Order: sequence, then C-alpha cells, then structure tokens
Amino acid sequence: MTDTLLGSLFPYLEQYRPANLEALLAGVSLLLPILDAIPNAAIFIKDPAARYVLANTTLVQRCGLKRLQPLLGKTSAEVFPAQLGPGYTEQDRRVLEEGRVLEDQLELHLYGSREPGWCLTHKRPLYGQAGDIIGLAGISVDVQSAAHTHPAYQRLAAVDEHIRQHFHQPISLGELTRIAGISVAQLERYCKRVFHLTPRQMIHKARLEQAHRLLHSDLPITEVALRCGYTDHSAFSRQFKQLTGFTPREYRRATEG
Repeated sequence: MTDTLLGSLFPYLEQYRPANLEALLAGVSLLLPILDAIPNAAIFIKDPAARYVLANTTLVQRCGLKRLQPLLGKTSAEVFPAQLGPGYTEQDRRVLEEGRVLEDQLELHLYGSREPGWCLTHKRPLYGQAGDIIGLAGISVDVQSAAHTHPAYQRLAAVDEHIRQHFHQPISLGELTRIAGISVAQLERYCKRVFHLTPRQMIHKARLEQAHRLLHSDLPITEVALRCGYTDHSAFSRQFKQLTGFTPREYRRATEG
C-alpha cells in the first residue's frame, strides 16, 4: 500500500499547481482518512515556514500527541527533542528555499520513547500556479523486515551477514557481488526487493546501528568512528549528520539519561 501511495501521491502533488497552499490542502485533506490507515509511514505537508499544516495519525502519535491539532503550526524544531528537531527543520528549509528533492534518504530517527527507528524519507517542494514554492510534502517510510520468501533471499542473506560482520572495514560492491554470485545490477535490484535498501544503505545502516550503541558508552567519538568503519572523526560526523540530521555529539547528548 505504501509503495502505491509513493507512486501516485507525489506525482499528483508535483503536477497539481494550486493557487495557494490552502487550495491544495482542501483537496489533499480528503485523502487523510486513507493516510491515517497507514501505520508504517509518517506523512505530512508543511508551509513555506516549515510548519506542519497536515499530518497523518502515525506522525501525530510518534510526536507523542493524541490529536492532530496541537501539531499544526509547529516546526520539527518545536516538536522533537531540542538536540534533534533543528536538524530536521534545517533539512526542510533546504527543500523550501532551494527547491531540493530528497529521495529515498535513509535516516535514523528517534521517536517519543527515544528508541531509534530506520526510515526512508522523501521530501519534495510544492509549487503554486506562479511557479513559487508554497510548501513541501514528505513521507518517512519505516524500513520493513527482510522478505524471507523472496527467491533471492538465501543469496542475499549471505551478503547481509557479510556486511554485519565486516562493516568496520571497507566493503566494495564487487566484494558483495562475488558473495552473491550475481551482477552489480542484480545485487542492487534484489537488495531493494528483499531488504528494501540499496547495498550502500545496508552498509550505512550496519555502521549507524553500531554507532548508536557505542554512543551510549563513554568511548571518545573518535574511537567510535574507527570502530564503525570510518577513517577519521570528520568523515564519521559528516555521514552521521547526513543520515540523522545531527552530529554524533548532539546525538549523544540527546540520548543521555
């Protein structure tokens, strides 16, 4: 159902050029009961100031709220923990001010319980009739469990195991194709079907899961970087911020206590 939504809702929003955001919301709000029925995806629309103007029930609940109304008019910086929210809002502003499109971005989120969760996030600017950006639409889809019944699962299970055992070392696509006995194109295609991630995203995920665990310890961040397969502190920080929206130091402070 989520794949169908991605395949139809975003193209519709791209082609539909309303007079203003209010006109767009009048039409999209009719779909809200359907969006509310999707438990594994947080779906939202924001205005040019990056404030929520529409969200489904999944997002409302993950913000620790019971109703949509208290969320409306607020930015991510006002809803999520102080160390984390500004990073999400910064991402929104790049979409709104620069017209950037965020596609299939693997992200590590913290929910109300402070438990980490993996999502693939998509964000697109919304344009009005005059060609100006009137808001943004976004969806963060939970990374699903592996499709164990897929015919290619056994081959790819060996790839997944190799990544989990060797993520602290450089891993090449050639190395993974030799393990699976398939081409690079097949590896990319089957990984998306079985694990819902690209091979690169699988490597990033394994490294970030370890980083999440180690950042709860007293290890220096430089040591955490080395143990997670990064060559130095700056490379680790850049990748971590790209995938989470905040630096390792900010993440450590956010999860203390």
